[in-house]
Amino acid sequence: MTTGTTRDTESLPGKATRTVGSGPSQAVDPAGAADPADLAGATAPIEAFQPVKSAGRTLDVLEALADSPRRRSLVELARDLGIPKSSLHGLLRTMIQRGWVEADVTGTRFGLGVRALQVGAAYLEADDATGLLSGVLDELASRFGETVHLGRLDGPHVVYLAKRESVHPLRLYSAIGRHLPAHATALGKVLLAERPDEAVDRLLSWPLPALTRHTVTDPELLHAELATIRARGYAVDREENTEGIVCFAMAVPLHSPAVDAISLSVPAARLGAESEERIVAALRAAVGQVRAARSLLAGA
Repeated sequence: MTTGTTRDTESLPGKATRTVGSGPSQAVDPAGAADPADLAGATAPIEAFQPVKSAGRTLDVLEALADSPRRRSLVELARDLGIPKSSLHGLLRTMIQRGWVEADVTGTRFGLGVRALQVGAAYLEADDATGLLSGVLDELASRFGETVHLGRLDGPHVVYLAKRESVHPLRLYSAIGRHLPAHATALGKVLLAERPDEAVDRLLSWPLPALTRHTVTDPELLHAELATIRARGYAVDREENTEGIVCFAMAVPLHSPAVDAISLSVPAARLGAESEERIVAALRAAVGQVRAARSLLAGA
């Protein structure tokens, strides 16, 4: 691997640093006592915080690898992330040593390592909502034999936290951890509808991408649909995320506004005349169970 002969350097402060609370690093003297003038800055507004460049670059690399369906080369990552190859080479070697990144047999293409899987699994194991809703997902999947998801709003996207597979060969492809535009999914739309239009406009990234020819991307049409969702209590994605798949979703009342939702996805070819009524009734019953068990969630 060619890394070049130049090396990026970042200026280092003359004093050692440590972190006080959640604010920026504070200067300390050799004995470890914090400078009072620096401590005063610990309560400064969050806007004054300056991210650590090396930490930001490391996270950029991990997020780029997570978003890619294939391994990435050093040249691709350096170009897409704007990181000099010499600096990126050092970051990748460090992350490979720690298990966060893996290289292929040629040592030239990189993907996420097993450590990333371990941390992701730990997140799900520690998440109260995932555990609380496990039985609800099982019940819906058993009753309908279709794909069931638990999703969480993450900025302008929705991410799958849990799923139950359909028993049919023809089914929706999905994976835990996958991010999708919130406006193009039933899960995302029902969670957007929990928020006022002004908050939705700030949350989404305009212009909205179209995943299929059915995706709603016009702001006025989307706001009108969100109003309908608020009135009826559930959202429908009619082939807006994937051609041939219809999805129904309802928000889970664990927080206000809700951040989690459950959904059931059905191929349009299997959607009968009374299917929507049955699915919505089942989702309402499931949400009712969660509302009754809400006290079990820590901090609810």
